[in-house]
Amino acid sequence: MDKIKIILVDDHQIVRDGIKSLLLDSPIIDIIGEAQSAYEFFELIKTKLPDVVLLDISLPGMSGIDATKIISADYPQIKILMLSMYTSEDFIFNALKSGVNGYLPKNTTRKELLLAINELFNGKQYFSKEISDTILKSYAQSAKYGNNVSDDKSNNLTKREKEILKYVVEGMTNPKIAEKLFISIRTVETHKTNIMKKLNLSSTVDLVKFAIKNNIIEI
Repeated sequence: MDKIKIILVDDHQIVRDGIKSLLLDSPIIDIIGEAQSAYEFFELIKTKLPDVVLLDISLPGMSGIDATKIISADYPQIKILMLSMYTSEDFIFNALKSGVNGYLPKNTTRKELLLAINELFNGKQYFSKEISDTILKSYAQSAKYGNNVSDDKSNNLTKREKEILKYVVEGMTNPKIAEKLFISIRTVETHKTNIMKKLNLSSTVDLVKFAIKNNIIEI
């Protein structure tokens, strides 16, 4: 198996050293470079292209959010894992809009960090439970005020599918949705599968990101 090539971007040497100490003994990780700013990172990737970049939000000159927008546009093959002390809604939603593939708080464990890196490398997304809970909580609060799905893709959904989409992203379980709508759990599962296919999504977090990017959630 090829090693996962990593570049660390954080303006604090002690933080980069700490991350390196967590990753250096992993047989699947190859740290190919580090940078203390986004500008330094963009110079570095001219000669060293990573599979995954571990990126802080707060950087001198250019923020991690703005750097992510450039990376997503110009280097779509690079997976971006935001590793930040900032876990408030504004930072998370702006990171999602900019195109991050994953988001972890800086107090994450070595086990979760390795898991997140591996998930991104394999084309998936990864958000810690804390981050996912913040996203879902915000959506649930927003949904109470009547925000509706308005993206063109969502116009392909039936009225029932839109109802189920709302309840799914609010965090309701399949049995609860079935009870609320007086349908079977199997029917709920079928509707959820159809929703995912129509929106070309694969997870609840994807659904929330869809809502955020299409202004279904107001930040």
